[in-house]
Amino acid sequence: MSPRTAEHMTWHQSHDAVNGVMVHPSDGKAWKHFNSVHPHFSAESRNVHLGLCIDGFNPFGSFVTPYSCLPVILTVYNLPLGMCMRPKFMFLSMVIPGPSSPVRNIDVCLWLLIDELTQLWSSRALTYDISRKQNFLIRAALMWTINDFPAYGMLSGWSTHGKLACPYCMENNKAFTLTIRGKASFFYCHHRFLPYNHRNRKNRKDFFIGRVEKDVTPSCLFGEELHDVISEYSDIVFDLQSGKQKFPGFGFTHN
Repeated sequence: MSPRTAEHMTWHQSHDAVNGVMVHPSDGKAWKHFNSVHPHFSAESRNVHLGLCIDGFNPFGSFVTPYSCLPVILTVYNLPLGMCMRPKFMFLSMVIPGPSSPVRNIDVCLWLLIDELTQLWSSRALTYDISRKQNFLIRAALMWTINDFPAYGMLSGWSTHGKLACPYCMENNKAFTLTIRGKASFFYCHHRFLPYNHRNRKNRKDFFIGRVEKDVTPSCLFGEELHDVISEYSDIVFDLQSGKQKFPGFGFTHN
């Protein structure tokens, strides 16, 4: 309903892009790929592109009184960079409080938000655009989530503990167990992400002593491939009992 804000909702599609330079998420490959897969969504420039951010903190600022508070914030990425990062365009959709972190049960808390996002994606909603003085059917898409590693584990359902913690490498990781205390370590596991002819792959002095990295970068599964893998697991529980379910191969081939 604000004419000064409404006219900026199409900025992501109308701004002058610099060739080879990413100045806004709309210049990135992920955004462009999304537009190519969903042309009907991208045809309406006023449709909303959202990012979801979640993180936990102790409101009492002390470990003496354990308590967990997780704000869930939605950010509109249609707007220019100078606007979309302002606090007034970061919408606090909910706060998840409790004596401890919800961990895997976070899906129960997010249920209403998921239903609303699903409705805005599939059914659309009648909206008034004051900048054009007209009604239109608006849709919204959740483009990505922004969070630290523990929150990533809660939102995605991929455990971020143990030797299979890396959601990119999955079972193809090179993590090893430390001799003392038995913790999983990912030290020196990053060299295979370098170009194959990079000089640091053969550097035996400054990195892993006496080792030459010959492994190639592991392939990353796309959304359709991940969906096929998850579809093999039947009777997935999405309630307070979700933390007790076990899937074949957990901790050995997947997390």
